[in-house]
Amino acid sequence: MFDFLPDYSSLQWWILASVAFFVGISKTGLPGIGIIIVPLLAMVFPSRMSTGLLLPILAMADIFAVSYYRRHADWKIILKLLPWALAGIGIGTVVVRQINDEIMRPLIGSIILVLLIMNYFRQKYWTDGDKVPSNWVFAAVMGLAAGLTTQLANAAGPIMVIYLLSMRLPKDKYIGTGAWYFLILNWLKIPLFILDGRISVETVKADLITLPLIAAGAFLGIFILKKIPLKWFNIILQVLAAATAVKLTLMWFG
Repeated sequence: MFDFLPDYSSLQWWILASVAFFVGISKTGLPGIGIIIVPLLAMVFPSRMSTGLLLPILAMADIFAVSYYRRHADWKIILKLLPWALAGIGIGTVVVRQINDEIMRPLIGSIILVLLIMNYFRQKYWTDGDKVPSNWVFAAVMGLAAGLTTQLANAAGPIMVIYLLSMRLPKDKYIGTGAWYFLILNWLKIPLFILDGRISVETVKADLITLPLIAAGAFLGIFILKKIPLKWFNIILQVLAAATAVKLTLMWFG
């Protein structure tokens, strides 16, 4: 039986198991927490391999999220973002073959930090609901950024946090919209990751072992979402996104 399992170290298995659990929580309760898993996996696995390990876990967790929140999505938002996100994925497919991980990770962190600063000024100065940037230019920029970063390193979470918070959605609709959006993108990305060599038979075997942990995290996330007030929900998401963006950006100096 154990011959089926990839030959990872104990630390690698513990990190992978923790990541699967946190992904489950992020998909149904705290989306911002998902971004911390990107640098966590990259610390113990080769960078390209870490993204290939992560994508199937995300895709499986998306199924849990959509199953529970399937009726809460705002399809106008999803359809507005999707064409731009697909374009971003196309750009990311080209870019990922041209740059190394030492450049890619801090670049993503820097983008996220810029977006979080923009979100701070949005909250400070755009107090009137009519001034929320809902036009196509804002959707295009955010969709392209999300598509690019998700293809590079599965790191579009903070970008979608900022965009969906800007739309001022209720908690359930926030989670449902994000769940459908990432379900579509992540399953579309899988063939591209296979062609890039980032997903292999070995990584798929490892990911399948984590399925019970993904499910456990998803159920815990549903519980957490019901208990957290909307104000604190928004604050937690932004703090988590900012903290991880700083971590990624500091890799410029590492």
